[in-house]
Amino acid sequence: MRKNNNQSYNQKNNEFNSRRTAKNAAKPTRRPANKKPAAPVEEAAVEEQTDFVIGKHASLETLKTSDAKKINKIFLQDGLKADFVHDVVKLAKEKRLIIQNVPKNKLDLLSDRQNHQGIILAIAPFEYASVDDIFAKAKAQEEEPFILILDNLEDPHNLGSIMRTADAVGVHGIIIPKHRAVGLTSTVAKTSTGAIEHIPVARVTNLTQEIKKLKDRGLWIFGTDMAGTDYRKWDAKGPIGLIIGNEGKGLSPIVKKEVDQTLTIPMVGHVQSLNASVAAGVLMYQAYNSRQPLV
Repeated sequence: MRKNNNQSYNQKNNEFNSRRTAKNAAKPTRRPANKKPAAPVEEAAVEEQTDFVIGKHASLETLKTSDAKKINKIFLQDGLKADFVHDVVKLAKEKRLIIQNVPKNKLDLLSDRQNHQGIILAIAPFEYASVDDIFAKAKAQEEEPFILILDNLEDPHNLGSIMRTADAVGVHGIIIPKHRAVGLTSTVAKTSTGAIEHIPVARVTNLTQEIKKLKDRGLWIFGTDMAGTDYRKWDAKGPIGLIIGNEGKGLSPIVKKEVDQTLTIPMVGHVQSLNASVAAGVLMYQAYNSRQPLV
């Protein structure tokens, strides 16, 4: 009896296909090229709706203030042996906050590779004050208002540095525009080394109109200009608003029209401009000298 070749072939083919299917099933599935694994939905949603306080000084300052209630979670680097870890753990326990130990690469990702020093706080989005809040702070301290106005400042490091100096000299608050300017971010918080917790920041839709309102409330408005009065002659007593211009363009023309007096910082070197935060610091300390003279 002759074998049925077709039947024999089909049987072998089926056996081969079965073996190949079993072999492929045993292989690990390859991840498609250039695709990162998606973060868990819950974790991604939390991080998307969260701001971060980055670094040792800013984190400790936040933990010590009433703003600690805004903290959702403390991310601490695995195996961190830094001196401040004991303080963080103690404060977290007192305030019943969650500490999550994570690998360094997780902190690198959350901080966009900033120098996080092994700690990041996940907090509710930064809150802005109102202009009335700033006036209320001055009144509570029984002082004439000293308000800083930032005209389209763009660099978060400059804003953070300015906030740090503003806190040091007793500025009651800062006003910034909502559009075309840097707002409160984790970079600002880190650079301010905690000053963000003490300086109210109001964000307004129309900066020019707000300056007019400040003048109606009795403030004298000062701004910077190369052709202005030497800042060393500036008498900053009384209710004042000091405007610091954009890093590259200075004061915008429409804002400059509202200034009562312009000030200049004389320079005798080859470079004829200062970083915005440096210029702001020089002027703020002149105001401090005028308002708090030596006795």
